[in-house]
Amino acid sequence: MGLMLVIGSKKWSSWSLRAWLALKQAGIPFEELVIPLRQPGTKPRILEYSPAGKVPVLIDGNDRVWDSLAILDYLADRFPDKELWPSDMPARALARSIAAEMHAGFPAVRNELPMDVSHRLPTPTLSPEAAVELERIKTLWSDARSRFGAAGPFLFGRFTNADAMYAPVATRLETYGISLDPLCHAYVQELLNLPPMKDWYRAAAQED
Repeated sequence: MGLMLVIGSKKWSSWSLRAWLALKQAGIPFEELVIPLRQPGTKPRILEYSPAGKVPVLIDGNDRVWDSLAILDYLADRFPDKELWPSDMPARALARSIAAEMHAGFPAVRNELPMDVSHRLPTPTLSPEAAVELERIKTLWSDARSRFGAAGPFLFGRFTNADAMYAPVATRLETYGISLDPLCHAYVQELLNLPPMKDWYRAAAQED
């Protein structure tokens, strides 16, 4: 039995995008099941697959892994040849640190720039808290790129789980037309131009 990833609506589900993109970029075959969000039956439908009542959830035979970061770690362990974390120890340490920071933080950016890949929306006036968080994200990107990104266009050169964790941020910045410095703008465009990201956007546009 192969892998199945249960995700939410592609328009809005930032956590789903992270696990889905990592699988796609790594070339790992999987079946996807999309559960429409914001519907009366959404919660019980998700509970059929996810004990936490949230998406995404990865099903691998009898094993179920929920939470995006846990799924990314599982995939890195399950498919070590895909090198979903950097192999170099200092780079790996930074990649895991910034992924964890994304996982646990940036609540103002999440609240004030909600993910919506099907629209281009007016640029909002950000709160001081969101502005500080956005600067922190830019600093993390610049630091990773300057220290470990020389071999390619992503945070650690080639695509890793750290990029998967920040891919939804790229969609948010694009949706709301947030101004970026050249380095961060180039990085966002690299993420958005990935073929799987374009597939995600196309599928989102077809959702009800």
